[in-house]
Amino acid sequence: MAGHSHFANIQHKKGARDAKRGKIFTKLAREITVAAKLGLPDPAYNARLKAAIAEAKAESMPKDSIERALKKGTGGGDQDNFEEARYEGFAPGNVGLIVEALTNNRNRTASELRTVFDKHGGSFGATNSVAFNFQRVGQIVYKAEAGSEDKVMEAAIDGGADDVLSNADGHTIFCAPDALHAVTKALEAKLGEPESARLDWRPTVTVDVDADKAKKVLDLIAALEDNDDVQRVAANYEMSDEVMAKLSG
Repeated sequence: MAGHSHFANIQHKKGARDAKRGKIFTKLAREITVAAKLGLPDPAYNARLKAAIAEAKAESMPKDSIERALKKGTGGGDQDNFEEARYEGFAPGNVGLIVEALTNNRNRTASELRTVFDKHGGSFGATNSVAFNFQRVGQIVYKAEAGSEDKVMEAAIDGGADDVLSNADGHTIFCAPDALHAVTKALEAKLGEPESARLDWRPTVTVDVDADKAKKVLDLIAALEDNDDVQRVAANYEMSDEVMAKLSG
C-alpha cells in the first residue's frame, strides 16, 4: 500500500511538472508565431524571433514544435489570430505592473487578469495608469562568463547601447527599442550569443516594499504569469537584501 502511495505521489508530481512544461511550451510557441508574423520570418533579421527560438531551445522545446510555430507565423498551418495586448495595474504597496500578453480575445484576457488582481489584493488599472513610470527599452542579457564588466561595457558602447548593469549574476545591456537588432548583432561579434534579447519595460520610478508587501507582490506576479495568455510581467518594486533574505528563509 505504501508503495502504491509513493508511486501515486511520484505520478502526481510528474503530472504537475509536465503540465507546467506544457504551459511554457504553449507560451513559447505563441511568441514564435507572433514574432514571425510581425517581422521577417528569418531569425537572422528578426531579433525578437531569434530570441524566442533561442529561449525555446533553452527550455528543450521539441524541434518540430518550434518549426510548427514558425510555420503558423509565416502563413502555413492553422491560423491562430493572436495579437499583442498590454494590461496595467497595481500590486499591494502601490507597485506598478505592466502585463504583456498574446491573446485571441482581449475581453476574456482582461476579465481573467482583473480577477487575478482582485484575488491577490491588487487593482486592475486603465491603459497608461502605470506605463508612465516605465521606459520601453531593448534589453540584452549575458551570463557573467561572457566577460568582465569592462569588456562588456566597452562592447556595449561600441555597439551603440545606452546603459549596462553588471553584477555577479551577469550583464544586462539596454538600448533604444528600434536599435535592438543592430546592438544585438554588434554584441554577438564580440561577446557571442546572448542569453536573451528582447523588448522590455524598465522602471524609471521604483517603490520600496517591506517583507509582507514583497510576498504579496511576488504572489500576484506569479499568479499573473500562470495565465496562459501572459508572456511576461514588468514591475517597479525595490527589495532590500534583508527583505530578500527574509523571503528566502
